[in-house]
Amino acid sequence: MTGQSVSDAKNQLMGTIDQDTELLRFSTAGSVDDGKSTLIGRLLYDSKSIFEDQYEQIKATSERRGEEGVNLALLTDGLKSEREQGITIDVAYRYFATPKRKFIIADTPGHIQYTRNMVTGASTANVALILIDARNGIVEQTKRHSFISSLLQIPHIVVCINKMDLADYSEEAYNSIKEEFSNFANKLDVKDIHFIPISALHGDNVVDRSQNMPWYEGQTLMHYLENVHIGSDHNFIDCRFPVQHVIRPYTDEHHDYRGYAGRVAGGIFKKGDEVMLLPSGFTSKIAKIDTYDGELEEAFPPMSVTMLLEDDLDLSRGDMIVRPNNQPNVTQDIDAMICWFNEQPLKQPRGKYVLRHTTQEVNCLVKEVRYTLDINSLHRNLEDTKVHLNDIARVVLRTTKPLFVDEYRNNRITGSFVLVDEATNNTVAAGMII
Repeated sequence: MTGQSVSDAKNQLMGTIDQDTELLRFSTAGSVDDGKSTLIGRLLYDSKSIFEDQYEQIKATSERRGEEGVNLALLTDGLKSEREQGITIDVAYRYFATPKRKFIIADTPGHIQYTRNMVTGASTANVALILIDARNGIVEQTKRHSFISSLLQIPHIVVCINKMDLADYSEEAYNSIKEEFSNFANKLDVKDIHFIPISALHGDNVVDRSQNMPWYEGQTLMHYLENVHIGSDHNFIDCRFPVQHVIRPYTDEHHDYRGYAGRVAGGIFKKGDEVMLLPSGFTSKIAKIDTYDGELEEAFPPMSVTMLLEDDLDLSRGDMIVRPNNQPNVTQDIDAMICWFNEQPLKQPRGKYVLRHTTQEVNCLVKEVRYTLDINSLHRNLEDTKVHLNDIARVVLRTTKPLFVDEYRNNRITGSFVLVDEATNNTVAAGMII
């Protein structure tokens, strides 16, 4: 790709890929030095998704630092402090594509103090890659990140047992870690777990099949990512459409046009369907479903559309379009698990925050902290209810007006929220409704 701009090269690449190609989001997790950044660098390099000048740059940096070979981790560790320490601090996002799929990668930190960054990067993922050093086996951070992946309801987990080259490509080492992790995962709410022995440094079973592990007959990581079924990861049963914006063009051509724009959060909406509007409770029918590219007969997650109704009813931002016989919980009392992001501890009792849920923004106060969670033992600490940075706790919040919510396990959009400090406007927590 030498001699052409990044944008030209990307356009050329996308020209060979169908614009309707499925998008898969995945995140990496694991302890420090388990090889997360190296694995992503290897994926990008072996799938020919990096530019020649990028490769030459990290090659020169590796030589300048006296490293043997090319340090592919430098592709994602972009901060100066990350490169100096050889660790990931912030979430690094990378985009690449193959003829089968488009991918967005979130390379998340391994240190305990950056748990909030890991939650941020993994919150929208279809797949979580959990890396384990074949020499060290399952450590504290492995359990921590596995639990958080379970808490975030990531549908698919791939356990990449890395650095197999340093364990002599031992099948016994692989089977031992696989058995130990499977026993731990029995305590978690995880639907789909897959195990792959790899060497990110040398590329074994990353994109190409390893010649060093003939005993492993499964698929490579790239083959898994290209073929894992994610079509059913969205909720196509419970119809939820949070209204984001009311579109009124006020032109002669569209004089009576009143459309409700937003992103489908669940279910399948079809032209002619009877719907209910919340909070009013009025019912109507879908007259039309519009998009930038033209009219549609149906809309489903995660499409962004504009809906027109047969009746002129009062509907604005924060309201929700649902089915009359399938409605979310309408409540002012929110029972949720939260991950605390802020250096300042949770204000209690009766601490006040702004709660943002779908397209609604309301004030709330902390009614109760039920317990904090020990990630390592999964023990509920009912005595210590102080919530500090990176803590995970179960809380009850009271909002100033009703919200339209589902359990997070049923819908990751209508079941999640963030808390914002009114004074600083900082996002202080992410929440998952129970």
